[in-house]
Amino acid sequence: MISDEILYRRYLDGEDKAADTLVEKYGDTLTLYINGYLKDIHEAEDLMIEAFSQLFAKERPIEDEGSFKAYLYKTARNLALRHKQKHRIRFLRFDELTFAPKSDTLADTELLRSERDRQLYAAMEKLKAEYREALYLVYFENMSYRDAAAVMAQTEKQISNLVYRGKQSLKTILEQEGFTYADE
Repeated sequence: MISDEILYRRYLDGEDKAADTLVEKYGDTLTLYINGYLKDIHEAEDLMIEAFSQLFAKERPIEDEGSFKAYLYKTARNLALRHKQKHRIRFLRFDELTFAPKSDTLADTELLRSERDRQLYAAMEKLKAEYREALYLVYFENMSYRDAAAVMAQTEKQISNLVYRGKQSLKTILEQEGFTYADE
């Protein structure tokens, strides 16, 4: 499998199909990430296109594994923050995100999972915005702490602290709502 960084380099060398591959790979998830800031899917789609446009227009020296995704999300984040500041719209609401169930799961299991997810997103909504964003990038976007740090303009240690504190706060919120843990 070709890395994102190689695809980006191929695009810069004139291979348009490489750009299509990157947009296809990240377009939907990036749109959802931006929509978390804007709460307007159409504006999020526009900013997703703008983020790719900026990245493709400026020949950035993106070399390290994972750098393309981190740079793309950082660009999108900056665009969303500027747009949000201009339009004063709230940050991420996880309870409005939907996920398609796997076709091979039982209906009851999926119902329990979707209820659990709904409650988790509701609890995450109560977190401080910086905790919520760090958890989202690390656990939903599967970014490394280094890449999440690049997106949020923080150090890896700060991201580590945000994730730790976010998980602790989330645990407290869930415990207050009556959740218990299987390992206890």
